[in-house]
Amino acid sequence: MAKRSDARQIAFQVLYQDDQNPKSNPAHRDAQIEERLKSEELIEFARELVAGTRRNRPEIDQKIEAVAENWTLDRMAVTDRNVIRMGAYELFHTDTPNRVVIDEAIELAKKFGTANSAQFVNGILDRLMHGEENAQGQ
Repeated sequence: MAKRSDARQIAFQVLYQDDQNPKSNPAHRDAQIEERLKSEELIEFARELVAGTRRNRPEIDQKIEAVAENWTLDRMAVTDRNVIRMGAYELFHTDTPNRVVIDEAIELAKKFGTANSAQFVNGILDRLMHGEENAQGQ
């Protein structure tokens, strides 16, 4: 696993815990980042993924629901929902190449999701990448 992939995996796990335990203190979950990553560069990258996804979650969720035909966020598997959220943040708010973002999200979906997760995550992120949330009704 590449180093940034490690940081993404840990960031995903923190976001998953946020989703499952919304009333617990996020600072306790954030401490996992420093405990599990040794490089300051990777710690900072994982922190930015977590903080950015949290900060932009309402906007991200709105965009996801706009492209997720016949799916609401509540119906999505928790793993899929959080891989997509983090991928959407990285697509819209970082300079990581889009194909890298989607490939990394697919790998997380394969590792933590169901047999159908990789295809589902790929489809939603591909639609987001192509701006289909702005083209409703087509």
